[in-house]
Amino acid sequence: MRLDSKKALITGGSSGIGRAIATLFAKEGADVVIGDLDVEGGNQTLRQMRSPSNVHFIEADISNEDSVRNTVDQAAELMGGIDILVNNAAAFVFGTVDQVTVDDWKRVMDVNVVGSANMVKYSLPSLKEAANPAIVNIASVSGFIAQPAFIPYNASKGAVLQLTRCLAMDLAEFNIRVNSVCPGTIFTAASERHMAFEGVTKEKFIKEA
Repeated sequence: MRLDSKKALITGGSSGIGRAIATLFAKEGADVVIGDLDVEGGNQTLRQMRSPSNVHFIEADISNEDSVRNTVDQAAELMGGIDILVNNAAAFVFGTVDQVTVDDWKRVMDVNVVGSANMVKYSLPSLKEAANPAIVNIASVSGFIAQPAFIPYNASKGAVLQLTRCLAMDLAEFNIRVNSVCPGTIFTAASERHMAFEGVTKEKFIKEA
């Protein structure tokens, strides 16, 4: 019960890492709101958690500022505030610089960088009122290393790391802690989409990860 009475808003909780975060937070006593574009996956997360009364799902598109504002407002109303924001939602866009289109760049940046920044922006009033507020941005080892044909994704995750550093400085005066977590390769639904993009088998993907 390390998070007893905490109120957590988690984006991208319909699958993978986000689902695991939401499940653990609820187990540790937090009230949880999951925001995700994937409604079916969100409902599946709730079913897997046996639909506890302290967990809610909101359909959210964090690349859309109005949707971000609405999600944060609903979450704050449902939980009576926000103590913890976890920016986990991500767009997985890969390719070399000559393959990637302007729309690809816009999608990956709108979700991974601008969307995360807007989640912080609209959560700030609630976070400033919290006793021990915290923001966790899920970045990636891809923000530190170069990988072949990963240009848009890695560039966006590098930006998330710098976003985190700047937020930590700017929000320190409000006692809001800002950190990032940088996972390596974890087998999730996103991994399966990446395998399909690369046209590789699961065995080869795991071996090269």
